[in-house]
Amino acid sequence: MNSTEAAARRPQRSSDKRRAILDGARVTFAREGYSRASIDAIAAAADVSTRTLYNHFGDKARLFQEVIQTSATEVAEAQLALLESHFGAVTDVEAALTAFAVAWARPNPEFADHFALVQQIRAEAGHLPPAVLAAWQQAGPHRVQAELAARLRQLAERGLLRVEDPERAAFHLSLLAAAEVDSRSYHGAIPVPAAEIAELATAGVRVFLHGYLP
Repeated sequence: MNSTEAAARRPQRSSDKRRAILDGARVTFAREGYSRASIDAIAAAADVSTRTLYNHFGDKARLFQEVIQTSATEVAEAQLALLESHFGAVTDVEAALTAFAVAWARPNPEFADHFALVQQIRAEAGHLPPAVLAAWQQAGPHRVQAELAARLRQLAERGLLRVEDPERAAFHLSLLAAAEVDSRSYHGAIPVPAAEIAELATAGVRVFLHGYLP
């Protein structure tokens, strides 16, 4: 390998190391929580040295913020795609919202570590820097809720819903669609049959429409 090829590979190796650290940290923080997770454990999960970890992120607090922002952004992108696929051309509002709710409530194994991490954040919220919590909310939940609110506002403008406060309506819909599934599954720890998820999500949409149909 000549010097030019070696120089070209260094940024790629650095990017791979950074991704490995973020992945290892997400798994470790999701399992241990912020307070209990050690730098040694994170480095071991990422298969890097602690020196490499510090070189990339400086300290545990900065690493945690990077992890939750990156993870929240990835989940938000998937949820925004879900919104796009279900709110593109709505003619039957109940059918569209029901299909969305079933998809929304269905657990996604790809993001199991993220939602385990969210549970840890909620348990430790009083011990985390407010800036970290705000960054997580802006990267993920607030961004998705704002888009869902915009979609419900559009349905209201077409006369398909009666929505005075789109942000609150978005909160109600997302909660009614998934809260009972989350409760029965203990936030994904126990599998819930697909037919039961569909039944629970459909019931949630009926409650939502009882309050929001014109």
